[in-house]
Amino acid sequence: MPPPPPPLGRGRKRAAHAFDAALDDTELAAARTALAQGRWQTARSLLARTGDDWDRRGHRVTVLAREPYCAPWTRDWLLAEPDSADAAVLLALAQVQRALRGKEKPVRARESCHFAAALAPADPTPWLGLLMLESALGAEEEVRRHFAEVRARYADHHHAHHLMVARLAERRTGSGADPLHEVYDFANEAAERAPADSPLAVLPVVAHAERYRVLAGAGHEPGDAAFSGHWSGRRARQVMRAAFDWWLEWEQEGHPRRLVDLNYLAHAKVCEGRGAEAAALFHRIGEHATPTPWSYPDRDPYSAFRAARDTALGTA
Repeated sequence: MPPPPPPLGRGRKRAAHAFDAALDDTELAAARTALAQGRWQTARSLLARTGDDWDRRGHRVTVLAREPYCAPWTRDWLLAEPDSADAAVLLALAQVQRALRGKEKPVRARESCHFAAALAPADPTPWLGLLMLESALGAEEEVRRHFAEVRARYADHHHAHHLMVARLAERRTGSGADPLHEVYDFANEAAERAPADSPLAVLPVVAHAERYRVLAGAGHEPGDAAFSGHWSGRRARQVMRAAFDWWLEWEQEGHPRRLVDLNYLAHAKVCEGRGAEAAALFHRIGEHATPTPWSYPDRDPYSAFRAARDTALGTA
């Protein structure tokens, strides 16, 4: 029998300041709660309804996979339905999460991902799992190969592009503030290649924040992003303005990961000193903060988010 879920009363004080990876997806949050209690049928129904909305599927599977007891409960599901691609994909990403936490051998997670990919050849989600794993543990060649596999199935995959930006930003750490760094070219090309209404328009802002993380971690930028010149140059201002203008015209209220983008954009506007624009974004974000980029380079993300939001909204 799988182990029981942890007591509901444990860590309640900490949970008040926790970040919810489900963001504003209430159906996902409900399925995660049910899965924690061993009721995998709710997750089954959720993924069946999600269909081939690949960004939403990737988001939902990834969040469900983080549930500590996802793997044993999903094995029960797979025993009941051995040909279920949804069960195989969810188990694969649960194995990836376990491997990233040091609870599973990476080779087992890779095998699970390849098994899921064979059951669902058109689904980019097993390859997203491999990309997550190799982004943390693998060589760059493997990272690029798995990213290509994701894009071959869905060219504008949001989460995959974020993972690639974060990995590319870590190249040439010692080069300092290089405006020609390849992460900027990658993000700009992806934004230009995507359809006009694609949230990948915000990817250059993500690249800017990820490169700041690396530079600050290496001592090339101050530890407080608001006091860094990283957001004050001409190129940076153009990137921020273009992304904010895109948001005003194309706000993607239905995109499952739009709040991730809004947090990056709000963070950039705070660092840029554009309080009114930041306030508009904080209104949209509400309580749905994300750990990144508020944690960059080594700050408490909840405190950083609250301080930035209170200042922008005049409630400090």
